[in-house]
Amino acid sequence: MGFYADKVLPHVINCACGSSDIMDQRRQVVPQATGEVLEVGMGSGLNLSLYDPAKVTRVWGLEPSEGMRAKARRNLARSPVPVEWLDLPGEQIPLPNQSIDTVVLTFTLCTIPDWHTALRQMHRVLKPTGRLLFCEHGRSPEAGVQKWQDRINPMWRKVAGGCNINRPMDRYIEDSGFRIEALHTEYMAKGPKIAGYMYRGYAVRA
Repeated sequence: MGFYADKVLPHVINCACGSSDIMDQRRQVVPQATGEVLEVGMGSGLNLSLYDPAKVTRVWGLEPSEGMRAKARRNLARSPVPVEWLDLPGEQIPLPNQSIDTVVLTFTLCTIPDWHTALRQMHRVLKPTGRLLFCEHGRSPEAGVQKWQDRINPMWRKVAGGCNINRPMDRYIEDSGFRIEALHTEYMAKGPKIAGYMYRGYAVRA
């Protein structure tokens, strides 16, 4: 898995997560970020061009994959906002309590093994007035689609770097101490339903 995880998978993920329809989803969320920002699962830095430098002081980019951090060099060089790398997984956020104005989650929560611990860490570092902005794909409300999501997920997870397509993202967020204040759900126009049910919105500390 070393060569695949470090060399092949970052390229595959970057292409998939940088497609036009995925970038359209990102544009609905990322420009809302303000102040000190923590982006969990920064990957290759696809969101960097979407931050508003007039509103964002700094972005802390949490990304455990060395391959993805290497892939991000070009986007980092062009970033309109200052970026500080944190090369740790989402379950380990080395920032002080209540120090972050905005947490950004885009196509990341699907891959974090211990999602609950990671979300509790995000809750810990978020200021009482802060917001968690999220744009994630996950479990469909349709029973027929759910059946196929559950059937395919084990194989999907193995070939897609730990990505899960059947996680109920709204429930995960609310079960971790957040209150969702805005939520938009839809299927993406392109791609299979099993991987294209979107959860997009923001949450605050409950």
